[in-house]
Amino acid sequence: MSNEVPIGKRLCRLLLVKLPLSLIALSLVWVLVLKWCPVLVTPLMVQRSIAYRSDKEFRTRKVWKPYREISPELARAVIASEDNLFEKHHGFDFKAIKDARREAKDGKRVRGASTISQQTAKNVFLLPHRNLVRKGLEAYFTVLIEAIWGKERILEVYLNVAEMGKGVYGAEAAARYHFDIPASELTRRQSCLIAACLPNPLKRNASHPSSYVSRRAAAISSLEQKLSYPEWIRHGTGVPSGKRKR
Repeated sequence: MSNEVPIGKRLCRLLLVKLPLSLIALSLVWVLVLKWCPVLVTPLMVQRSIAYRSDKEFRTRKVWKPYREISPELARAVIASEDNLFEKHHGFDFKAIKDARREAKDGKRVRGASTISQQTAKNVFLLPHRNLVRKGLEAYFTVLIEAIWGKERILEVYLNVAEMGKGVYGAEAAARYHFDIPASELTRRQSCLIAACLPNPLKRNASHPSSYVSRRAAAISSLEQKLSYPEWIRHGTGVPSGKRKR
């Protein structure tokens, strides 16, 4: 009597067990590697390069910098602008999600509900398409980086890969492109201008801000004074974030 497993069962086992387990293992290794290694390229960078391939003036600007070589003013600004509860949540701001759903149901303009952790997961691991599968994968990778990377690494990666202009990615490239200075020298005003452009970096310009961007930057700066920040935001200087000289 043959003990050979029918081909149908083997195929089911491959598709439903072995393949998913292999993909999970691969994703875990991917996230573990990027806990320590710089993120040199993202799916969005590749997509933009393809989209602008006929633009002779387009080029990708990106320079990886460790968190300690990026002005803490930019860290404070992006938290104030993008994710006020960054240090307190575990990857998802459920209140913001609930509010966004209610606004959509009421026919109002929907505010962004993605946390910095979610944006980092999306930027590093996924293409920026809007569908349920991508949202599910975004949630999966958000859980992984929250568990494996921790907050400081998540913010470090975000500040190095976020789109901050046409072909401009990360703090160092943005600081040099917009203000001709290294990221370590960004002032509060400059940082707030960059943060004000994050929702739409292809149409907003930190070095030539519109009146809206200027007002938004001022509002971000004002909000900073009302938020509490972890000590590591200041690169471990031990200086309370609200009392450091501007």
